[in-house]
Amino acid sequence: MPSAHVDTFARDRLPPPQAQPQFLFELPELRFPAQLNCARELLDRAIERGWGDRVCIRAPGGLRWTYVDLQARSNQVARVLVHDLGLVPGNRVLLRAPNTPMMAACWFAVMKAGGIAVATMPLLRARELAAIIGIGQVSHALCDAELAAELDEAALAQPVLKHRLDFGGAAGALEAAMARHAPTFDAVDTAADDTCLLAFTSGTTGVPKATMHFHRDVMAACACWPPHVLRAQADDVFIGSPPLAFTFGLGGLLLFPMAVGASTVLLPRATPPDLVAGIQEHGATVLFTAPTSYRVMAARGD
Repeated sequence: MPSAHVDTFARDRLPPPQAQPQFLFELPELRFPAQLNCARELLDRAIERGWGDRVCIRAPGGLRWTYVDLQARSNQVARVLVHDLGLVPGNRVLLRAPNTPMMAACWFAVMKAGGIAVATMPLLRARELAAIIGIGQVSHALCDAELAAELDEAALAQPVLKHRLDFGGAAGALEAAMARHAPTFDAVDTAADDTCLLAFTSGTTGVPKATMHFHRDVMAACACWPPHVLRAQADDVFIGSPPLAFTFGLGGLLLFPMAVGASTVLLPRATPPDLVAGIQEHGATVLFTAPTSYRVMAARGD
């Protein structure tokens, strides 16, 4: 498959083909074309299917984004990455934010631009962020202003991180840059086996390790789990506690609902009481959280 990556960092570090597992995409829904961009498939195709006016993302304070809203903001961020920050396909982009609509827009923007998302947990400190930046040779970053301090310190130790914009807060540098760009962007024609995501392990047994996920991997999960295990429908409302920086949260709270045209509730803070309140407010029907949270909510009897 012809790769779209100009920066070949990720592909250069894959095991040789003979050392990789055998991937069996035998089901009809897993027979992906050679060129595949997961943002085009999940977001742009949603508009083409007529889902544009459906609510895609809900957030505290009554904020609601439709699929069209998410597409427009993702396209603007993609233009900022490419035209203002010089991103080329294959560059790694660190994303640092709680679960917010802007975090989702930034993730899809990286996919559309052909970049590789390196989403980081909000609780990570400067030393841990610096390790991730170094291992992934991360050149770009988009950061929630409330979480900027630790990234400021990490960047001092990692000069490879040359391009960064923060969003939210008083300055809103990313939002200001977005306002200068049109809400249109043609997704890069990435290969199905181009890396789109570096998901880092927690590092509890040593140095964090980056796991590579391809565009086809994202789409395979979306083709199998939501319709066959969750049996989710377009009228479902998803909610949960895992950060989007976890693949558990990324799938359960963003990719899986979008795969079926449903909506998701993104909570920056998701304690058991927050989840109960969110479920009641939004009529959530699908919940992703940890066993401890389930037990706490069950004990409350709400």
